[in-house]
Amino acid sequence: MEWSIETVEGATIGCPQGRVDEESWELFLARMNETILAAAAAGHRFVLDLARLDYMSSRGLRALTIAKREADVHGVPMALARPNDRLREILAISRYDKIFPVTASRDVAD
Repeated sequence: MEWSIETVEGATIGCPQGRVDEESWELFLARMNETILAAAAAGHRFVLDLARLDYMSSRGLRALTIAKREADVHGVPMALARPNDRLREILAISRYDKIFPVTASRDVAD
């Protein structure tokens, strides 16, 4: 899994690429937490852009839960943007779409 960060109009955007599975979930969590801290320091919201993520296991979902707690502690709104059809289904089945705003565009993720 690779990770990049972008800053756009009041949002710090984390952009994972590849897969989040047994081997990469800890790195995924660490990168999210780092990006949440950067968003908090800038007074931004945190948007996780899932467009280049191919797969997320249950470990990845657990990492999302932990990152959400971290974001809440720091007062950082967190949203998920641009999941592919597979990830959108995983988020719906696990009801994570009830925990996070999930949008088709990161431009409207508030």
